Amino acid sequence: MNNSATRKQEIYDKIKESSKDEYILSEMKRLGFWKEGSVDFEKVNAFLKEERELSNKLHKLTREQKNLTDTEAFIARKHSERKKLSKERQKETKLRREELRRAKAEKWKQTKEEDIIYLGKGFSHQLNHTDSNIDRLNKNGLPLYSSVKDLAKAMGISVNELRFLAFSRKNSKISHYKRFKVAKKTGGFRLISAPMPRLKKAQHFILENILNKVTVHEKAHGCVQKRSIVSNAALHVNKAVVINQDLQNFFPSVTYNRIKGVYKSLGYSEQLSVVFALLCSEPKILDISLLGENYYTQRGDRYLPQGSPCSPAITNILCKKLDFRLDGLAKKYGFTFSRYVDDITFSGDLEQFPNITAVLKYSKKIIREENFKLHPDKLRVMKQNQRQEVTGIVVNEKININKKSLKRFRALLFQIENEGLEGKTWNGGANVLAEIDGFANYVYQVDKLKGEVYKERVKNILNKYEYKEQHKAKFVKEKKDSRSKIGSIFKKISSFFKK
Repeated sequence: MNNSATRKQEIYDKIKESSKDEYILSEMKRLGFWKEGSVDFEKVNAFLKEERELSNKLHKLTREQKNLTDTEAFIARKHSERKKLSKERQKETKLRREELRRAKAEKWKQTKEEDIIYLGKGFSHQLNHTDSNIDRLNKNGLPLYSSVKDLAKAMGISVNELRFLAFSRKNSKISHYKRFKVAKKTGGFRLISAPMPRLKKAQHFILENILNKVTVHEKAHGCVQKRSIVSNAALHVNKAVVINQDLQNFFPSVTYNRIKGVYKSLGYSEQLSVVFALLCSEPKILDISLLGENYYTQRGDRYLPQGSPCSPAITNILCKKLDFRLDGLAKKYGFTFSRYVDDITFSGDLEQFPNITAVLKYSKKIIREENFKLHPDKLRVMKQNQRQEVTGIVVNEKININKKSLKRFRALLFQIENEGLEGKTWNGGANVLAEIDGFANYVYQVDKLKGEVYKERVKNILNKYEYKEQHKAKFVKEKKDSRSKIGSIFKKISSFFKK
């Protein structure tokens, strides 16, 4: 039975390959129904082949005619053809789009790893300009960074981390600065914004590799290598008159655009200048607690933070023209000029007394033209019969410490040594041990002989209360906690950028 069915299937297959007549003819030929040469089989085969082709054409035309006369069937067939064609095109389009998406995602991934094209609203449109002024950089003796990838590599971090540190967020759960207030000698408080470890490391890189290499005016003494409050005060020793002026809101008045302008003037590209300016600035922050979460909300423009290692160096570069103009004014009227951060000092001898009014008038005009403002309540004109001070150092006859301050300091040390720390403060500071340690170092900087005595007494007090060890342990813990917190946040942000 199975053999019979197999045989029938073979016959059907052969007929399907040619035609029924051709199959019969071939079988009759095989079985010997005709003698050799009696029939021209080539003509017969050609005839049968032609008949088969005509039959197929006729069948096709008949089917087409039927489709044309049957309107509903024709429309259904066309609809089916279009649907099939549409599906094929959709499939091709999907494959093409998927390929484009993969290529775009791969390109975007590579771009994020090698470049920065977005740093927040209001800054990103400046990131497309990547050409630095090589001649100007060489003239200033500054390193050339051809791209943000090159900069990140030099800083020893990834492009993602550089983006994280520079990114400007209107609202955020993280802050790159630790903010606190310190008491002023004149009363009130000064807001200090201390950068967190990662940002501080980046700012130190900028300071050491860029800012400290820029030549500033010789009369600028604040935070300049080999200059100090002592070198600043030494210029004004034993003068008939000493004039002190103070620039109001000095660091906050140096806004983001001015900071970026400093880096542009040095020769860096628009892109790198934006990155540098964002790393070296901060906005005014409003702390908000919502549903158990702390948020930091930006308010107003970005400006130089007081507490960043870069801020004084940036102002020294920015104030170079101001220093030249004020120094020129001083020389014109026979005065000596110097500037220590936001403290401006003029000093002169007796013959310069008639020129005091002119120096005050024109210095105010120059300062205003350079986009700064004098503090109206901090002008001091000190004659030789008064105590003359420059940045806290007495300069009447020689460089010295204020005797009244030293007397208070000795009394405080005596009280701590005999009564303990309870209720003791120095200049309103919260941590009396830190305050006396800082003042002892200040005295040593001005007068080493006196300073050695006070430093030794302060050292004994600090050892007694284990201040150094406590401070070190607290610092290590805070540093570890901040690194852990920032590390987890950085991972979340990095994963977000990788999506």
